[in-house]
This record gives sequence, structure tokens and C-alpha cells, in this order.
Amino acid sequence: MVSKQQQVDRDTSVNRRHFLAQSAGVAVVASSSSYFASNAAARKPAKKADDAEIASKELYASLSDSQKKVIALPWSDPRRTKIHPNWSITEMEIGPFLNKAQGELVRRIVKGITSEDGHGRLLQQMDDDGGGLDAYSIALFGNPDSGPFEFELTGRHLTLRADGNSTAGAAFGGPLVYGHSVKGNSPKNLFSYQTKKANEVFKALDGKQQKKALLAKAPGEGAVKLRKNLKALPGIKVGSLSSDQQELVSNTLQTIIAPYRKEDVAEAMEVVKAGGGLGELRIAFYQSGDIDNDKEWDVWRLEGPTVVCHFRGAPHVHAYINIARRS
Repeated sequence: MVSKQQQVDRDTSVNRRHFLAQSAGVAVVASSSSYFASNAAARKPAKKADDAEIASKELYASLSDSQKKVIALPWSDPRRTKIHPNWSITEMEIGPFLNKAQGELVRRIVKGITSEDGHGRLLQQMDDDGGGLDAYSIALFGNPDSGPFEFELTGRHLTLRADGNSTAGAAFGGPLVYGHSVKGNSPKNLFSYQTKKANEVFKALDGKQQKKALLAKAPGEGAVKLRKNLKALPGIKVGSLSSDQQELVSNTLQTIIAPYRKEDVAEAMEVVKAGGGLGELRIAFYQSGDIDNDKEWDVWRLEGPTVVCHFRGAPHVHAYINIARRS
């Protein structure tokens, strides 16, 4: 009998070639200047009738009364806005709870809200950490025929959303969480490339800049609400950096959100712009959680008027993305 760990190792080996083949798509990201100068059509928010939302409505329509009692929840239910790296939003698992056709709709939703590379990574993450997509849980908030509506998937190290712009001002429909149980700085960790990208920023800073950017202890990983007191934002202000250093920060931000569909990425960048643009962000690195004490900073944070991205790479990845317009 194959052990769970052997199965994880085997699955990881099988899929590694796919991720290597896709890596160029993640590495090549638009510059801050070219991105914000792109035409308005390319920056439109996610369409209300994207395939993920269509599939979400089809899933809602297919539910039996008994299924609705478990996963069809009011828009006002507090579970819709909760974030956590490891929880089940409802007391069900996709595999045993939904029929085959409904399960395919969930797969269609997940594919619809992710990029090609992100889809592969997140499916692999679910396989490694939670036993596969069928072991995760979903909820459907609201009613697609009468008001705001959102699909949400949660489980170990993952929160995904599809809302068709029902959540006013929030990119991605609200805060997202992702992670991976493999050691945070291991090349086998599905998101270690993001920390490498962030550390390119740190290495490009001069001594005085590094002193401003490097802090002793990180805030709690779940502290990702937008701050009212912008003077309290940690780290070094991106607007004080040189153009080439700002370009590296832009690449880091876009690498973080690259796993998601292009419409949501475009909306997220519009929200950043509404908050004053890249120059209003601050980037901070933290000495706490330095795996192997190698000064490759495994815990870091991007924060601004409309952005909080917190990346905890130690001992393994927990990452949070909250990009929303200020109320």
C-alpha cells in the first residue's frame, strides 16, 4: 500500500514538469509604468457574466433542498468575510456531498477564477495539503436571482472566491488565503518563487534603505485589515525608491496575484491605483522567521491605503491578499 507521504511525493514529482514549463508565464510580468498606462479596456473589472460566475449560478440552481440547507447561506452570514489558513466554511466535503455534475461545476469555477499557472499550482496544493479538491468545502452566499451572490471555497491553506463584483470595492471578492505545507524556502514549495522575487527588492536596496525596510518582529499573519492610520504602515515607502527599485516592487506585487484570472488581477491593480498607486505602498521584511538564518527574509509584507499582502514563509507558507477600496 502506498503511504500518504509516498503519494504526495509521487504526485509532486509528476506535476513538477508542468510547473517548470509554466514558470516563464509567472516570471514575465508587466512593468508598473506599462501596466498603469495600458488601455482602459484591459483594466476593466471582472465581468459579471464570467464563466466562474455562470457555473456558480448553475451550481446554485442544481442544489436540492437538503443541499441548500448546508451550503446556501445568507449574504449577511459572517462566514463570508472570515479568513483563516485552515478551516471548513461549511460542514461538508465536495466529493461525498455533491453529485458528479455538481462536482464538475466546482472544478469549472476553480479553473475560471485562476490563471493557467495558478490553476495547476492550486490543484497541486490541495492534493498535497488537503487530500485533493474533493476534500475541500464550499458555500454559496446570497441568491443569484435576487441580489449579491458569491461562491467561496475553503480548506487547508486555501480560500478562493467568485462574486461577479457583488462585493463592492473588493478585488477577488474579498481577502484570499493560500499556502503550502512544504518548508517555506524549499524549491518544492509551490510559492517559494514569490519570496525569491520579494528578496530581489531587498537586495537592490542600499544600506540606509535596508535599515528602514528590515524590522525585527512581524505583526500577526492574520492582521490584514486595511489600516485607518496610514502613518503606522511598516517598512520603506515605495515612492521613495528609485525607478528600478520600484519596478522590482511592482514585479513582486504582480507575481503575488498572478495565480488568479486576468480580470481580477486587472481589478486589483485598479484598486491599487485608486489608493494612490504603487508609490503609496510600503514594503517590509522581518528578521523573525528567517529559515536557516540565511538572511533570505521569509516573512515580508506589502501594505498601503488599499493593500495588505502578508507572506509568512516560516516554517511553511501562509499568505494573505487583501486588496480593497477604502470605505
